[in-house]
Amino acid sequence: MKKLKLGWYVLIGLAVYALVVTLAWRHDRLELHRLRAALAGSSLSSETVGDDERYRLPLPGACLPQKPEHLPGYPREYRKGANQGFIFTSGDACVPVVYGTGVVADQGGRVLKAEQHYKELSPAEFQALLKAVANGASPEQMNKLRGREVWIEHPDGRISVYAHLSGIRPDLQKGMLVKRGEWIGYVGNSGTLAGVRGTHENARLLLEIWQGAVDHGTYLGKGLDPRRRASKVLALAKALFAVP
Repeated sequence: MKKLKLGWYVLIGLAVYALVVTLAWRHDRLELHRLRAALAGSSLSSETVGDDERYRLPLPGACLPQKPEHLPGYPREYRKGANQGFIFTSGDACVPVVYGTGVVADQGGRVLKAEQHYKELSPAEFQALLKAVANGASPEQMNKLRGREVWIEHPDGRISVYAHLSGIRPDLQKGMLVKRGEWIGYVGNSGTLAGVRGTHENARLLLEIWQGAVDHGTYLGKGLDPRRRASKVLALAKALFAVP
């Protein structure tokens, strides 16, 4: 048999590479079309997602927080309200939660908010905010307390809120479609005293899952005080997220 010349090997390699790229591109296009079709529907299903569509936690390798104060429904006396989501911190997430750690989308969907130009409050502004929310926080004040945020609307009608971020993926914009597991930003401490002071201490990720409008609908775990019903809150979360 005649040996193939080097040029033939190059051509074969290029053909294989082109095939792989084409298949990957077609997969991405099909996923985007699926999301567009779901989001364009007149109504969005709120039924429990199937096993193949389970939500993923926004920190790869993480587990659900276990401490009651890190679960939705835990009282927040300083604003006469309750925590509205899951707080991932080092020591209660099964993975290190370090300032700058990458955050991924828990489910595919359409970006509703991406605060690329977020500006941290000054220490004086932050103290004034804490005084202003002593008897309860308005939606506008809650947005300030959450720090830098990304909101993603999913085909099932839920909305995921990612808060206290230190930064957001540079090209992430309102209206963009993202896939489950796609990188969207970084862990931070924005909207907290540590963030206001300009330190990297107390890094955290707050993840809220809303049914209906954020701050006006119902968040996952609402009405369940985890000091007494932590197992119920975690059961609801495990029904949604792909976790052990």
